[in-house]
Amino acid sequence: MIRALLRVLGAEHSRPVRATIALMALTAVIEGATYALMVPVLGALLGPTPADAWPWLWGFVTAIGLYAALRYMSDLLGFHATTGLLRSMYHRLGDHLARLPVGWFSQQRTGELSVLASRGILDSLGAIAHLLMPYLSACLTPLTIVVVVLTIDVPLGLVAAGAAPVVFWTLRWAKRSMADLDDRRREQEYLATDRTVEFLRAQPLLRAAGRATQRFGLLEAALNDVRRTGRKLLTAIVPATIGAATVVQTTLTVLLGVGAFRVVDGSITAAEVLVVLILANRCVDPLLALSEMSADVRGTEATLADLERVLETSPLPEPTDPKVPTHSDVEFDAVCWRPRDRNVIDQVSLCVREGQRVAVVGPSGAGKSSLLHLIARFHDVDAGTVRVGGIDVRDMGAQTLSRQIAFVFQDVLLLDATIEENIRVGRPEATDDEVRRAASAARLDEVAARLPRGWESNVGEGGRLLSGGERQRVSIARALLKDAPIVLLDEITAALDPISEAAVHDSIDELTRNRTTIMVAHRLHTIRRADLIVFLDEGSVIESGTHTELVARNGRYAEFLRAVSVDASPSQEAST
Repeated sequence: MIRALLRVLGAEHSRPVRATIALMALTAVIEGATYALMVPVLGALLGPTPADAWPWLWGFVTAIGLYAALRYMSDLLGFHATTGLLRSMYHRLGDHLARLPVGWFSQQRTGELSVLASRGILDSLGAIAHLLMPYLSACLTPLTIVVVVLTIDVPLGLVAAGAAPVVFWTLRWAKRSMADLDDRRREQEYLATDRTVEFLRAQPLLRAAGRATQRFGLLEAALNDVRRTGRKLLTAIVPATIGAATVVQTTLTVLLGVGAFRVVDGSITAAEVLVVLILANRCVDPLLALSEMSADVRGTEATLADLERVLETSPLPEPTDPKVPTHSDVEFDAVCWRPRDRNVIDQVSLCVREGQRVAVVGPSGAGKSSLLHLIARFHDVDAGTVRVGGIDVRDMGAQTLSRQIAFVFQDVLLLDATIEENIRVGRPEATDDEVRRAASAARLDEVAARLPRGWESNVGEGGRLLSGGERQRVSIARALLKDAPIVLLDEITAALDPISEAAVHDSIDELTRNRTTIMVAHRLHTIRRADLIVFLDEGSVIESGTHTELVARNGRYAEFLRAVSVDASPSQEAST
């Protein structure tokens, strides 16, 4: 656990923790060494002149006072180290996540990260204050006591020393037997978190279907899995606890027998045997505590392993000599992308000239959105090259590439803030006038006018106080404010009603004017206005051309239009 904690903290943040561990280790050793003074104390008390015990008693009290002071300082240092590191660790995790490619954030990882960020970091770093001192004390104090017993009588010390590896291997066996169950429970907790979020988001659907009071099967199954695995884990802890307790009690019995034999033999005094038994009994509590805290130690180690795995995830490599594009052409040169050995983009070659408007169409799962993601470098290609302004996107710095692209997604994410604050995300340093101009160009004036506090109104969590079309206009205003030369639109009108779609189209016209635009679309009203239409299927470009050319060709594009029943038949569209 300690090694994992230091690895996660790294050289920069581990120094105060190392100092805390050193002080806690010294405290645990002092605690064990203090009991050595019981030998002369009991020897004097049971001897002919009990008054001789006073100097040793004062020494014993002084040693206890030293231990108490060290324990107070180590506990205080542990709390200070924890509170000081919590903030820096949250910042470190946040900064690292901000550098990871967007494509890394799958639904499963989102659930894992939510557990890590909400509870994982707090629990793992809280171990410094709450678990580290008992853990070190349980390990080091018994070892120190064994050394003390060896100085009193070697045979008795060897008995005590012989019990130590037995206890150690008993606890190690229990830890290994629980490891698989612990890993399984952790995975099930992540899944249960995802199912809980899914259940909350599905409330409108469930209520519309009249199932608001019914159980959600997927969530219930996930929670039942967690419960069953937790029960197995608790059952697995019992043999470890009983085993450790049995070893300890057996050791005390053997010590009593050997001690009695040594007294009768005249090798040691009864007072020394009494001290050894007291010391051995003092070992019981930390050893049993070590057994009981094994589950907490294992949980902390598992959380630290998850955190370490996230922090060790490499961001996309940055170029050593970054280049800056001078124009806004976009080019795909024999591009292939195969995540998990699945052909999502297969040998795509495409050139979009500066200022050109291109529509990418095709059936679901054709790879349309993935094409946009590769331009923005959410992922790196497996073969071929994606170029922006004639430069491979891998040869640009992340910030440089970001400045070239404005990405408008179908699912708009708004912060729980005002409209203006949400727009300003596009360019935080923009002036108030620039923000208002972008908002007006996206037709947000009428939205602000109907809100109680106008531009100062809060849009609610996720923008829940705005309609879908209004949220989309905020997203377009962000892109307008960013003023990037390349605009990527990912089916932004797919779920809008006709009135909202018309308003958004006006905003899109303003956004795409004189900019290189690549849009994923399926509405004919959007598609037919493109300079070039690219039909994509199974990750490959099947055909390309203008709307009129492709309809006249009567190929896959025309077949696609007939299948989705957009506006009219291909012959009628050709005459439009």
